[in-house]
Amino acid sequence: MNCGCEYTAFARFDRCTKYSRFDHSLGVGLIVWRFTASPAQALAGLLHDVATPAFSHVVDFLRGDYMTQESTEDGTTELIDGSPELQSLLRSLGLTTQDVCDYHRYPVADNDAPRLSADRLEYTLGNLVQFGFADLKTVQALYDDLSVGQNEDGAPELTFRSGEKALAFARGALRCAEVYVSDEDRYAMQMLSELLGDAIRKGVLSERDLYRTEPQALARLRADAEFSRRWEAFCAYREILTGDRPGNEGDWRMIPAKKRRIDPLILGRGRTSACYPAFREELMRFLHSPQDYWVCGR
Repeated sequence: MNCGCEYTAFARFDRCTKYSRFDHSLGVGLIVWRFTASPAQALAGLLHDVATPAFSHVVDFLRGDYMTQESTEDGTTELIDGSPELQSLLRSLGLTTQDVCDYHRYPVADNDAPRLSADRLEYTLGNLVQFGFADLKTVQALYDDLSVGQNEDGAPELTFRSGEKALAFARGALRCAEVYVSDEDRYAMQMLSELLGDAIRKGVLSERDLYRTEPQALARLRADAEFSRRWEAFCAYREILTGDRPGNEGDWRMIPAKKRRIDPLILGRGRTSACYPAFREELMRFLHSPQDYWVCGR
């Protein structure tokens, strides 16, 4: 879930423990089941990241999709179609691949930002704990305040009953979003994408290797002298330099990236940003924060 950043020595990621796409996907499926009791919707949530490669959104950077970060969804339908086990399960439930291959069809599972969906809810609550922004008791209280309401378009959406809980969640989500586009995060993802791209071009890795496990991909890198050195250098990054122009030494990059945001609904009151002007200002500052400067890790 932390897209390779947890392998670096950046202090920002020191607290990160194992948090896999599998953990995330189980969480999304369970959240959708709790709020819909629909097998099709819950399975769509469970399977939404089934085609995600090793290092997750790093591969979006590799493919030049760093602003939308959706290329990792490619291949979901094909993978479900090609799994005899999944097909047997779906038949037993009276479902087909088309019922579960696109979680975008189900607003509780997924919707357009800044709305709250099970996908955004799961990784936000998970990362609040991962990054040390909240404890499990606080996260549980936020989760217990949710129900399914109706948004501005008449679609179902996860909605907070309490304005105070909505504000606490929204501010926590904003703190997580700041981590996702921090200099350390963007630089780590960019440099790892370049490492993986070079390894693929030189035949050290194949695209197929990225659809096994991270330990298997890392074993291939470490078995090659050049890429073993490069991997160790990546893991040694511990601080970031910034500048208006690239320095004379080091690997300098200017790296734009997707800014994730959540502006949850409050039951009977509307969006959190409409109810709390101070939060609206915080969100706007984040959305307008610059990324047009150079960064270098060392």
